[in-house]
Amino acid sequence: MSENLKSEIRNLKFEHQRHKPPSPLARPRELVIVCAPMRSNVNLSNILRTAGCCGIGKLIACGSPKIDKTIARDGADEVEIEVHRTLPPVLKELKAAGYFLVGLEQATNSVSLHKFEFPRKCALILGNERLGLTEEELRLVDACVEIPVWGLPYAYNVATSCAMTLYEYCKQWPEG
Repeated sequence: MSENLKSEIRNLKFEHQRHKPPSPLARPRELVIVCAPMRSNVNLSNILRTAGCCGIGKLIACGSPKIDKTIARDGADEVEIEVHRTLPPVLKELKAAGYFLVGLEQATNSVSLHKFEFPRKCALILGNERLGLTEEELRLVDACVEIPVWGLPYAYNVATSCAMTLYEYCKQWPEG
Protein backbone atom coordinates (compact mmCIF):
# COMPACT_ATOMS: atom_id res chain seq x y z
CA MET A 1 0.00 0.00 0.00
CA SER A 2 1.41 3.38 -0.98
CA GLU A 3 2.16 6.04 1.62
CA ASN A 4 -0.42 8.38 -0.01
CA LEU A 5 -3.14 5.75 0.33
CA LYS A 6 -2.14 5.05 3.94
CA SER A 7 -2.31 8.78 4.67
CA GLU A 8 -5.76 9.07 3.06
CA ILE A 9 -7.05 6.14 5.09
CA ARG A 10 -5.67 7.57 8.34
CA ASN A 11 -7.46 10.87 7.66
CA LEU A 12 -10.91 9.36 7.02
CA LYS A 13 -13.64 10.26 9.49
CA PHE A 14 -16.48 7.86 10.18
CA GLU A 15 -19.96 8.64 11.50
CA HIS A 16 -22.41 5.98 12.55
CA GLN A 17 -25.52 5.73 10.33
CA ARG A 18 -28.18 3.89 12.27
CA HIS A 19 -30.92 2.33 10.11
CA LYS A 20 -29.33 3.25 6.81
CA PRO A 21 -31.90 2.64 4.01
CA PRO A 22 -31.62 -0.69 2.17
CA SER A 23 -29.81 -0.83 -1.15
CA PRO A 24 -32.36 -1.02 -3.97
CA LEU A 25 -32.62 -4.13 -6.11
CA ALA A 26 -33.06 -3.85 -9.88
CA ARG A 27 -35.47 -6.80 -9.75
CA PRO A 28 -36.81 -9.20 -7.12
CA ARG A 29 -34.53 -12.02 -6.03
CA GLU A 30 -35.47 -15.44 -7.34
CA LEU A 31 -34.17 -17.34 -4.33
CA VAL A 32 -36.49 -19.20 -1.97
CA ILE A 33 -35.28 -20.50 1.38
CA VAL A 34 -36.69 -23.91 2.32
CA CYS A 35 -36.29 -25.23 5.86
CA ALA A 36 -36.76 -28.75 7.16
CA PRO A 37 -38.50 -28.87 10.55
CA MET A 38 -36.22 -26.97 12.92
CA ARG A 39 -35.62 -27.80 16.57
CA SER A 40 -34.99 -24.18 17.49
CA ASN A 41 -37.33 -21.27 16.90
CA VAL A 42 -34.32 -19.01 17.49
CA ASN A 43 -32.56 -20.48 14.44
CA LEU A 44 -35.64 -20.11 12.25
CA SER A 45 -36.17 -16.54 13.46
CA ASN A 46 -32.53 -15.67 12.73
CA ILE A 47 -32.84 -17.19 9.24
CA LEU A 48 -35.94 -15.07 8.64
CA ARG A 49 -34.15 -11.91 9.78
CA THR A 50 -31.23 -12.62 7.44
CA ALA A 51 -33.62 -13.36 4.58
CA GLY A 52 -35.22 -9.95 5.09
CA CYS A 53 -31.84 -8.21 5.09
CA CYS A 54 -30.93 -9.98 1.84
CA GLY A 55 -34.13 -9.01 0.07
CA ILE A 56 -35.41 -12.58 -0.10
CA GLY A 57 -39.16 -12.62 -0.64
CA LYS A 58 -40.16 -16.11 0.48
CA LEU A 59 -39.28 -18.70 3.09
CA ILE A 60 -40.90 -22.12 3.23
CA ALA A 61 -40.83 -23.74 6.66
CA CYS A 62 -41.80 -27.33 7.35
CA GLY A 63 -43.19 -28.78 10.55
CA SER A 64 -44.68 -26.48 13.18
CA PRO A 65 -42.59 -23.32 12.93
CA LYS A 66 -42.84 -20.54 15.48
CA ILE A 67 -41.28 -17.16 14.77
CA ASP A 68 -39.93 -14.94 17.55
CA LYS A 69 -40.56 -11.43 16.18
CA THR A 70 -38.06 -9.89 18.60
CA ILE A 71 -35.37 -11.94 16.83
CA ALA A 72 -36.75 -11.93 13.26
CA ARG A 73 -37.49 -8.19 13.50
CA ASP A 74 -38.68 -6.73 10.17
CA GLY A 75 -37.97 -10.03 8.42
CA ALA A 76 -41.16 -11.39 10.00
CA ASP A 77 -43.18 -8.74 8.12
CA GLU A 78 -41.14 -8.46 4.91
CA VAL A 79 -40.67 -12.12 4.00
CA GLU A 80 -43.62 -14.31 2.97
CA ILE A 81 -43.70 -17.45 5.11
CA GLU A 82 -45.32 -20.57 3.71
CA VAL A 83 -45.76 -23.60 5.99
CA HIS A 84 -45.84 -27.25 4.92
CA ARG A 85 -45.89 -30.47 6.90
CA THR A 86 -42.91 -32.18 5.23
CA LEU A 87 -40.04 -31.25 2.95
CA PRO A 88 -40.02 -33.77 0.03
CA PRO A 89 -43.34 -32.66 -1.57
CA VAL A 90 -42.16 -29.04 -1.40
CA LEU A 91 -38.92 -29.92 -3.17
CA LYS A 92 -40.83 -31.72 -5.93
CA GLU A 93 -43.13 -28.69 -6.41
CA LEU A 94 -40.20 -26.28 -6.59
CA LYS A 95 -38.35 -28.45 -9.09
CA ALA A 96 -41.50 -28.64 -11.25
CA ALA A 97 -41.68 -24.82 -11.09
CA GLY A 98 -38.17 -24.56 -12.53
CA TYR A 99 -36.13 -23.91 -9.39
CA PHE A 100 -32.61 -25.31 -9.12
CA LEU A 101 -32.48 -27.03 -5.71
CA VAL A 102 -29.33 -26.35 -3.69
CA GLY A 103 -28.89 -28.35 -0.50
CA LEU A 104 -26.66 -26.81 2.17
CA GLU A 105 -25.07 -29.98 3.50
CA GLN A 106 -21.82 -31.79 4.11
CA ALA A 107 -22.23 -34.61 1.60
CA THR A 108 -20.34 -36.62 -0.97
CA ASN A 109 -19.88 -34.59 -4.16
CA SER A 110 -20.78 -31.34 -2.45
CA VAL A 111 -19.14 -28.18 -3.82
CA SER A 112 -17.34 -25.65 -1.66
CA LEU A 113 -19.33 -22.45 -1.16
CA HIS A 114 -16.19 -20.63 -2.33
CA LYS A 115 -16.48 -22.24 -5.78
CA PHE A 116 -20.21 -22.67 -6.29
CA GLU A 117 -21.96 -20.55 -8.93
CA PHE A 118 -25.59 -20.03 -7.94
CA PRO A 119 -28.26 -20.03 -10.62
CA ARG A 120 -30.38 -16.91 -10.26
CA LYS A 121 -33.57 -18.96 -9.81
CA CYS A 122 -32.89 -21.42 -7.04
CA ALA A 123 -34.10 -22.75 -3.72
CA LEU A 124 -31.70 -23.03 -0.78
CA ILE A 125 -32.59 -26.16 1.18
CA LEU A 126 -31.65 -26.20 4.88
CA GLY A 127 -31.76 -29.38 6.92
CA ASN A 128 -32.61 -29.94 10.56
CA GLU A 129 -29.93 -28.73 13.00
CA ARG A 130 -29.08 -32.23 14.26
CA LEU A 131 -30.04 -34.51 11.38
CA GLY A 132 -29.29 -32.40 8.31
CA LEU A 133 -31.01 -33.42 5.09
CA THR A 134 -32.34 -36.97 4.86
CA GLU A 135 -31.28 -39.41 2.14
CA GLU A 136 -34.65 -38.90 0.43
CA GLU A 137 -34.20 -35.11 0.47
CA LEU A 138 -30.62 -35.39 -0.82
CA ARG A 139 -31.87 -37.45 -3.78
CA LEU A 140 -34.18 -34.55 -4.73
CA VAL A 141 -31.62 -31.72 -4.73
CA ASP A 142 -29.70 -30.71 -7.87
CA ALA A 143 -26.49 -29.77 -6.03
CA CYS A 144 -25.04 -29.66 -2.53
CA VAL A 145 -23.01 -26.76 -1.23
CA GLU A 146 -20.70 -27.16 1.73
CA ILE A 147 -19.05 -24.46 3.82
CA PRO A 148 -15.43 -25.31 4.68
CA VAL A 149 -14.68 -25.71 8.38
CA TRP A 150 -11.11 -25.21 9.65
CA GLY A 151 -11.64 -26.19 13.28
CA LEU A 152 -14.12 -27.76 15.65
CA PRO A 153 -17.03 -28.26 15.90
CA TYR A 154 -17.44 -29.97 12.54
CA ALA A 155 -20.12 -27.64 11.15
CA TYR A 156 -21.56 -24.14 11.57
CA ASN A 157 -24.94 -23.48 13.16
CA VAL A 158 -27.78 -23.68 10.59
CA ALA A 159 -28.68 -19.98 10.91
CA THR A 160 -25.01 -18.98 10.56
CA SER A 161 -24.60 -21.30 7.56
CA CYS A 162 -27.68 -19.80 5.95
CA ALA A 163 -26.37 -16.26 6.48
CA MET A 164 -23.00 -17.13 4.94
CA THR A 165 -24.66 -18.78 1.95
CA LEU A 166 -27.14 -15.94 1.40
CA TYR A 167 -24.27 -13.48 1.49
CA GLU A 168 -22.50 -15.45 -1.26
CA TYR A 169 -25.69 -15.65 -3.35
CA CYS A 170 -26.21 -11.88 -2.98
CA LYS A 171 -22.57 -11.25 -3.87
CA GLN A 172 -23.08 -13.20 -7.09
CA TRP A 173 -26.46 -11.53 -7.84
CA PRO A 174 -26.10 -8.03 -6.33
CA GLU A 175 -28.87 -6.46 -8.41
CA GLY A 176 -31.44 -9.12 -7.61
